[in-house]
Amino acid sequence: MRFFITGHTGFKGSWLALMLQLQGHEVFGYSLNPLDDGIFESANVGAKISRDVRGDIRDVNSLQNALKSASPDVVVHMAAQPLVRASYENPTETFEINVTGTLNVLEATRRLSSPKALAVITTDKVYLNLEEGKPFKESDALGSGDPYSTSKAMADLLTQTWSKSITNCPVGIFRAGNVIGGGDVAENRLIPDLMRSQKSGNFPKLRNPNSIRPWQHVLDCLFGYRAAINWMLDKHESTILNFGPLSDVYKTVGEVATEYIKLSKGRDWVLDNSKSLPEAKLLALDSTKARQVLGWRDIFSLEETLIATNDWYYAQSQKVPMYEFTKEQIEKHLSRGTSS
Repeated sequence: MRFFITGHTGFKGSWLALMLQLQGHEVFGYSLNPLDDGIFESANVGAKISRDVRGDIRDVNSLQNALKSASPDVVVHMAAQPLVRASYENPTETFEINVTGTLNVLEATRRLSSPKALAVITTDKVYLNLEEGKPFKESDALGSGDPYSTSKAMADLLTQTWSKSITNCPVGIFRAGNVIGGGDVAENRLIPDLMRSQKSGNFPKLRNPNSIRPWQHVLDCLFGYRAAINWMLDKHESTILNFGPLSDVYKTVGEVATEYIKLSKGRDWVLDNSKSLPEAKLLALDSTKARQVLGWRDIFSLEETLIATNDWYYAQSQKVPMYEFTKEQIEKHLSRGTSS
């Protein structure tokens, strides 16, 4: 099968591209250049997939040409401006990428002759968060907040409209939260920030150590996306699904940081007393629908997630061939998923 991924040079996109490639699919990617030292470069993702095209999803002509040339069966839209803090610094760019860029992907996919499915990846932050202390269900209202959250909610609503009245194939909207895994180098994410502090010899600083997030390994999240795409291909239906851990593994930012620091032998974290931007106290997803409809579940526990992540970064620091190492982690995960 032929997959077209926007954002394939990013953290989640790189893992998905390799996972699909190892499953025997043709993978075509369209994205901006990757960040230095991330998984895309370290695992040599570009050389392993069928086509690696660099482009901006705001460039509608370039995007349409790349999609037409690939003629994919499935389009997975992951390209985004994904950082909350960056959205405050560049709100216009954030809306252009996340809203207009998504519209471009939807329209470019509609122009394909016979796509079989389109998956649009949004986020747990699309929901209207009234801090009621409960996980969000797919039927809960979407809302506005910071520029990133608002732009993703707009993209989500746009995609819902498209799937109901305009699309020429089933459309899936997949919402997930804080994914962890090797090769993430983005700023203002917990594990990459801990790694940077460790390399520099500084004490890592946490802005909101008591906040709770839906932590899960990147492969658990992507395993859910893949199962949902299979469901759409089989049922020829659109769907909206959450992918997040069960409530008994909820952990605060401080707890996850402490556990990871023990594994990586880093310095203990300290509280960042500088003025910080507003952030939700609890973000959690009710994934009952995905568990019932798809039979999906997390394969890695949080402890296994942190160990696998630390192992990846350690292997990278030791100059281990990272494609082979990443391949082993994917194959381990896939074998446990298919044997359950």
